[in-house]
Amino acid sequence: MNEPQTINYYNQNAARFAAETAHVNFESTQRRFTEKLHENAVILDFGCGSGRDTKYFISQGYQVGAVDGSIELCRVASEYTGVKVKNMLFHELAEVEKYDGIWACSSILHLSLHELADVMRKMITALKDGGIIYTSFKYGNYAGERNGRYFTDMTEEAFADFLRMFENVKIEEQWITSDVRPGRGEEKWLNLILRKE
Repeated sequence: MNEPQTINYYNQNAARFAAETAHVNFESTQRRFTEKLHENAVILDFGCGSGRDTKYFISQGYQVGAVDGSIELCRVASEYTGVKVKNMLFHELAEVEKYDGIWACSSILHLSLHELADVMRKMITALKDGGIIYTSFKYGNYAGERNGRYFTDMTEEAFADFLRMFENVKIEEQWITSDVRPGRGEEKWLNLILRKE
């Protein structure tokens, strides 16, 4: 991704972004993810933004590690969730078989396809065997800058093609939703749950 530019965007707009996303009801998607996890599962909220999902997962009794590339969003999310959010870039993920689930909601879509492949490999390595990844992309074929940030959009076909690079992970579920933020319902999202075999 044009990392400095995208992170800069979030640093400059952290308060507004958090205000727009923190209180959005995302429970139907969150539950689709948690229904596949055991009690006390260890979750990584990978690009946690406002901390909305971290807060929800903690409320459900999960052990949650939260990271974000934007120092300002880390500050906002730490305050909102009551947990220390670590400032970290996606490609810095280095854990091995630590997590039962990785939640990458509207986050890794800021990577170029080449970077996404590298980060996906690291995510798979960080997952325990049988672990799951939830991720989401804006629906379409566009890749490039949009509103001051870099995006890689995905369709079902494009993501299936992308995933062929990895032998030990499969799509368990995929579904399309409308944007849940007020006034954004015409925007479509591709949601995916992947499982490490």
